Amino acid sequence: MTVLLLSVSATAVYGQQTQPSSSPVVVQPGAPGTPSRQLSSSTTAQAPQRSQADVEFMQGMIMHHGQAVEMTALIPSHTENKEIRSLGARIGLSQADEMKFMKRWLVARGEPVAMTMPGMPDMEKSGAPMQAMPGMLTPKQMEALRQAKGAEFDRLFLTGMIQHHNGALVMVKQLFDTPGAGQDAELFDFATDADNTQRAEIGIMQDMLKEKR
Repeated sequence: MTVLLLSVSATAVYGQQTQPSSSPVVVQPGAPGTPSRQLSSSTTAQAPQRSQADVEFMQGMIMHHGQAVEMTALIPSHTENKEIRSLGARIGLSQADEMKFMKRWLVARGEPVAMTMPGMPDMEKSGAPMQAMPGMLTPKQMEALRQAKGAEFDRLFLTGMIQHHNGALVMVKQLFDTPGAGQDAELFDFATDADNTQRAEIGIMQDMLKEKR
């Protein structure tokens, strides 16, 4: 009788050990600056649908990056400041590479690279669309940057690029605030990286401005 009891007890213990100790944990990553959240273990993984906000974000960010590249292209002929030259080269190269990525992302999904907005004049001719996008320098600001040299150029470049970077942060926030947007894995990683990088560069440029005062 004792043997039978021991046998049953051993079986019960063994059965407990083979069962998982807890249910699987499903975690949904949060947008930049927000924590991740734990979902129910019954949550079913589904491939996110591409939203129109995703497409417009990429198209708009290509235009946005284009102006930053234009700003950095002025540096070699407008200032001898080594810090500005180094920073500008880094920003110019990284944003040019990101523009290539965004274009590939759009083409791979059968979307146009350029943003089409009815009734909006061509950006290259009038510069008007630049004003509608967060952080974009106005034609007047760009002209002032082109005309400046030396220390004045450095100041205008830094203040202008801080404004520009802050606009990009707004664009990322607007993307993640849009229901159903920003779920594409490649887009999520890109937007998150862009947010982190531009925040870091804003800090660097703010410090450079303080040193000039």
